[in-house]
Amino acid sequence: MSNEPSVFSRIIAREIPADVVFESDAVVAFRDIAPQAPVHLLVVPKTERYRDVVELAAGDPALLAEIVATAKRLADEHTGGEFRLVFNTGASAGQTVFHVHAHLLGGGLPEGTLGH
Repeated sequence: MSNEPSVFSRIIAREIPADVVFESDAVVAFRDIAPQAPVHLLVVPKTERYRDVVELAAGDPALLAEIVATAKRLADEHTGGEFRLVFNTGASAGQTVFHVHAHLLGGGLPEGTLGH
């Protein structure tokens, strides 16, 4: 594992700008810079401790529940409460930042798509 902070840690530290839509003591949510849906937000815990959702579920289920609750709150505000929540786990599954995060997708996703 790299000793360098993840891009998400750098966003949390405000070293990299982002369009932040929500922040609490434990999580931050911001718009994805390459959206795959009309609404594409990332919900990210402020800790870099967990690489993926499997590690998070085993290590801090309460934090995972907070990510899901935050996603629901944001979906209520941005997508009328209907949404898709995606956690990529592993490079071959599309994970490019190894700091656990959820993709909140919504705003009109046709059945049978993954938001492309």
